[in-house]
Order: sequence, then C-alpha cells, then structure tokens
Amino acid sequence: MQSFRLTLSRSVRTIMKKKYAIYKSETGYYYYEYYDTLEALKGTKFDGIVTEDKLPVVLDNTGGYYHFTEDDFMFDRLVECEGCPLKLEQMFFKNQDCFKLGWMSPEGDTYSCDYTSHTKAAIMIAEKFFGKVKYPERTLGKAGWLKIIDSWDGTQREHGQFVYSLTGRITKRQADRLFDLGLYANKEVKSMIDECEQNW
Repeated sequence: MQSFRLTLSRSVRTIMKKKYAIYKSETGYYYYEYYDTLEALKGTKFDGIVTEDKLPVVLDNTGGYYHFTEDDFMFDRLVECEGCPLKLEQMFFKNQDCFKLGWMSPEGDTYSCDYTSHTKAAIMIAEKFFGKVKYPERTLGKAGWLKIIDSWDGTQREHGQFVYSLTGRITKRQADRLFDLGLYANKEVKSMIDECEQNW
C-alpha cells in the first residue's frame, strides 16, 4: 500500500511539471509556458486551436500564443519544473550596476524592472519578504520601499527617473544608493533627504 502511494505521489508530481521557455532581457529573465505536443495542450484554451504544424508554441502571457523558435535572440533555455521556473533575483536583477527603474529596499538593495513591470515585481518582492498580501505595492510602500519610475511625459527629449516614496521618507542607505545611481540631485530626493537626514 505504501509503495502504491509513493508511486501515485511521484506520478502526480510528474503531471504537475511544466515546460518553460526562458528569455533574457536587460533587467532580468522572463518565461513563457512551452508546449511541444498536442497532448500537453489538452486542458488549455488552445486545445483544438493549435495544430500539429504550429508546434512547438509558447503562450505569451497576454492570452495568445506564437510558434517557438530557438533563433529568438532573447531566448536562453528550456526548463521543466513544478511552479515558477525563476526566482525573484533572476526575474528582477538585484543590485544591477546599470539599474534604471524598479524597487529599492530600505537597506538600499535594488530590483530592476522595465517600464511596465513594477506591479509584477512588487508581487514577487512582497511575497518573498511579507508573504501573500492583498496590495503588494502598498505593502512595500508602507514598509519604506522606494519605487523608481520613468518620468518621461512624452514631450521631453530624454527619459528621466522619478523616485516615489509612499511614506515620504528615505533611509540613509537609500540616499547613499541613490547618490551612486546619480539620482541624488532629483528634486523629490532632495526634499526627502532634507526631511529625514536629521534622523539618520
């Protein structure tokens, strides 16, 4: 009986494994679900839509799919695993030298993301440090995390960076890191430093 349970649990675990195509961007790795057989697509909304000649395919996280090719210059590797195939620091590079946009912890650690990934990054960061929460961005903000976003309004010559603090406060370590990143002179950063430096 016990060996039957072990066999059953192993087979359930095998069924739960998925294949993923991993890609690399400037700010971190990302992944798409990868399917190379019609059998694997059973139970998905693409069952009966994707035909044999279209395989292999990846689901693009926006409700669509496209034909997979290893020639995609951002493609890195295929993996098979249970759950999320990438960790926080892989998806949002930690303390990247060329950090531009993303999140900064009260200790000054940065997590890079692109223009549109702040919410996704916040979900993973909040889950790692605070567990599952209803409002990840608000949770980070209340805990003293800074959100560095693009400040381009569509008319400026170049994109800038705006440093947002939900609490209006900043730590010494954050100020030091912002100095290293060339953001010390930002109007909002100066204002927060003036407000907080007497408490450091």
